Amino acid sequence: MKKSENLPLRLLIGVAAGVILGLLIPQESALPFAGTVVNLIGTAKYILGQIINFCVPLIIIGFIAPSIAKLGGNATRLLGVAIIIAYASSVLAALMSMGAGYAIIPHLNIPAAAEEGASLPVPFELAVPQIMPVMSALVFSVLIGLAAVWTRAKITTAVLEEFQRIVLDIVQRVIIPILPFFIAATFYQLGWNGSITKQLPVFLIAILIVMAGHYIWMAILYGAAGAYSARSPIEVVRHYGPAYLTAVGTMSSAATLAVALQCAHKSPVLRKDMADFGIPLFANIHLCGSVLTEVFFCMIVSQVLYNSLPNPDTMILFCVLLAVFAIGAPGVPGGTVMASMGLIVGAGSILGFDETGRGLMLAIFALQDSFGTACNVTGDGALTLILTGYADKHNISQGEATPL
Repeated sequence: MKKSENLPLRLLIGVAAGVILGLLIPQESALPFAGTVVNLIGTAKYILGQIINFCVPLIIIGFIAPSIAKLGGNATRLLGVAIIIAYASSVLAALMSMGAGYAIIPHLNIPAAAEEGASLPVPFELAVPQIMPVMSALVFSVLIGLAAVWTRAKITTAVLEEFQRIVLDIVQRVIIPILPFFIAATFYQLGWNGSITKQLPVFLIAILIVMAGHYIWMAILYGAAGAYSARSPIEVVRHYGPAYLTAVGTMSSAATLAVALQCAHKSPVLRKDMADFGIPLFANIHLCGSVLTEVFFCMIVSQVLYNSLPNPDTMILFCVLLAVFAIGAPGVPGGTVMASMGLIVGAGSILGFDETGRGLMLAIFALQDSFGTACNVTGDGALTLILTGYADKHNISQGEATPL
């Protein structure tokens, strides 16, 4: 993994290069070569995004299925524990955000959202469809892994382990090298369409509050994980810099999965088998940062559009159900808010927002989506530490499996 040792620097260079180029060649640029540059970057961003998205199901299958198979008879129990702690993290983060909303929002004067910026043109599209949807890959991995345990399938387990090594090589040789370029193109779009200079100030106060909430929740998670596992949480979080930066750039837990796995493997206090099992799983079911953000922004939108906050009973129900939707939401940009839109918009929904509310929610959620995703990804390390502590406390040895 030597290629990833300078990954944080390359990611920062990609961010800086993208923003600077976007400000130098904006959407209204009169430079003669501006159109060519925009078309090239838009096409590159699209194709790189297609490659990354294509590899996501492979990463999920390549890590979750063999990890479950190697856990043997403990797989079902650990999967249940993982789902429970992921849900608990999301719903408690939502409730904390709700409390902050009632305490802070009435004292804020926040204007309506600015017009959403345009996307980069893509004159040449090279579609690379995924072999299956992300959730299908997740369910497939769980079922195949469990079935291999139940049937004591030696050959299938060996094939899954070999497939894991193949996918890891794809990650190291393909995904990691192209990430800085994809992130540079993403930030170029933000500078090109004026989002950085026009949209960001609109809800700057709200975004700062939400970001503070992210750090508070991550501190709570890592503190609880360290207390439960009796291992140092600092030895986990200090390795998560590259994953955090990648999440900020990609706005996708799924796209950040490869880097997050590398970060987890560097931690001396996380068991490798728990990291291989937990990190890919939590990337798709643990979206605490996105849930925390959505709750706070829903309350702000309600205040802006309808001049009132939802009543506490409504918000509690919304938080409980939103955490359920988060487990099934895809770990892609805007996945949480899109999956839960049925709870927000419409006469029969919990919050009852109209179409204006939908547009406002999507716009302001997109402004901070990268930081919410970074909270999701970094929080996965804390939950994996809890899994490590659970495995130690229940005498689940590394790589333990039933005799095959």
